[in-house]
Amino acid sequence: MTTPGHLMAAEIAEQPTVLAHILSSYDAHLSPVLARLRAHDTRSVLLVARGTSDHAAIYAKYLIETRLGLPVGLVSTSTYTAYDAQAHLDGVVWIAVSQSGGSPDLVESTEKARAAGALTIALTNADGSPLEAAAELRLPMLAGVERSVAATKTYTASLQWLWLLVEGWAGGSLDAAAGVPDWVAGALDRPEVSEVASRYRFVERLVTTSRGFAYPTARESALKLMETCYLSAHAFSGADLLHGPLAMIDEDRPVVVICPDGAGGRALQPVLEQLDARGADVCLVAPPEVTATSAARIPLPSGMIEQLAPIAQVVPLQQLALQLALSRHYDPDRPRGLQKVTKTT
Repeated sequence: MTTPGHLMAAEIAEQPTVLAHILSSYDAHLSPVLARLRAHDTRSVLLVARGTSDHAAIYAKYLIETRLGLPVGLVSTSTYTAYDAQAHLDGVVWIAVSQSGGSPDLVESTEKARAAGALTIALTNADGSPLEAAAELRLPMLAGVERSVAATKTYTASLQWLWLLVEGWAGGSLDAAAGVPDWVAGALDRPEVSEVASRYRFVERLVTTSRGFAYPTARESALKLMETCYLSAHAFSGADLLHGPLAMIDEDRPVVVICPDGAGGRALQPVLEQLDARGADVCLVAPPEVTATSAARIPLPSGMIEQLAPIAQVVPLQQLALQLALSRHYDPDRPRGLQKVTKTT
């Protein structure tokens, strides 16, 4: 008999090793992609993904807009599949992100985008996947086989690859990523995670929020809590939270705030003030540089670069989902009714 959650726990723990492997071996895979991008007359970028990979795509959107100054959109795949729209994609770079590379809607839309003139790139964790075959260029996640239904190491591997891709495309130094494996190792096994899991064991509703590069972390954390713990978790950007959803916040609906050290953290200060005024039960996920009042806190490593910090930010929240699920006697490796590969059309 296997122990519930053992796959998810092992894959969370593997992340520093996976990220170090990517950083030691990316050049051979990335160099031909960067050469093609630099020769391409790019006017805009489209990102296509589902589920956890969609949150990685949102992270890439922030990177591309801030580092490259290009307009970026998230693809509605039904435009190409259900509605059979005829797109004109000359000058477009199309980046498809998928752990499995097997979702039919991603494959079909990428095939159509390539035929419509887009330069297509597939980032997948499965060699020889249909999505790889559909795209002109390929990047391997190099995360190793992921067996738990809840994606963990493929998410952080995707973030690492997307940062390398965008920073390399922008002509920046990739040396800044050297500290990432150590940051992730420092975010593992924080005792405060167990305390927060105990605090929220019987919670049925929860909100996650952040701004900027950390906003995808809020979305990914909410997804992990939903799929492993079966609670109602809603993710909002801090700006959107203040535009209406704040009305539902009270002391009975905890709010997990991922607060980076940087512009995104400064943008969150009015949100933290409003949450404090409402008496909200706030769990602050932040490095020691961030000072704010909260009912609970999960500390993150100090000195992280804001653009790269999401790779480490999500790790204690993955462990929170794991520990909270186990405390409720669920097996997060096998969420009810879910499969590792979701076949959307």
